Amino acid sequence: MSGTAFSLAGETLTALPSGALLWPAQRLLTVSDLHLGKSDRIARRTGTLLPPYETRDTLARLDADITAHAPDIVICLGDSFDDLTAAETLPPEEALTLTRLMAGRRWIWVEGNHDPGPLALGGTHLAEARLGPLTFRHIADPAATAEVSGHYHPKATLAAKGQRVTRPCFLLDTSRVILPAYGTYTGGLHSHAPALIALMAPDARAILLASPPRAIPMPR
Repeated sequence: MSGTAFSLAGETLTALPSGALLWPAQRLLTVSDLHLGKSDRIARRTGTLLPPYETRDTLARLDADITAHAPDIVICLGDSFDDLTAAETLPPEEALTLTRLMAGRRWIWVEGNHDPGPLALGGTHLAEARLGPLTFRHIADPAATAEVSGHYHPKATLAAKGQRVTRPCFLLDTSRVILPAYGTYTGGLHSHAPALIALMAPDARAILLASPPRAIPMPR
């Protein structure tokens, strides 16, 4: 398995190159900020046309992760769709792909700030999910511990061979892990942004997406 393992609340989790988080002992896969239908939402609201393939690409990568790890539980940590209209107008082929991925496993939609969860697609819809010692929510609670969240789309920059390289990343310390955005059309917030510095402990690490993912001290 090409991933980077770490411990949170006594549990071993694995950061995968795709940006998904695996909890092997629970056969659980977590992804955050799919933002399915983003090109559709941008076209509706601004008239700007982007290639409308990001949903297909995001679902294809999710399909690959599910095929590789065969989870019994999948948690989507909010902002699964770019807005409710995108969820309601998901093209039939992509809706069928998502239905196939959900079949035979527990699927949890955690509410995000872009959507309250795609209610017409089945699964369980929760404001937050608690399994064992871990709490899964969309936006980190500064007072929380043993927390898995998303929302910020973290990314980090480091120098490599005379060049500066920026990649999406996981951020983690002894209290929490913040996942990178999984969606294809998603930007990111640098790890040195005040919101992330305030959330993460001084000894926090960043795990940059690569194969295998690369762990470094969180750039500040």
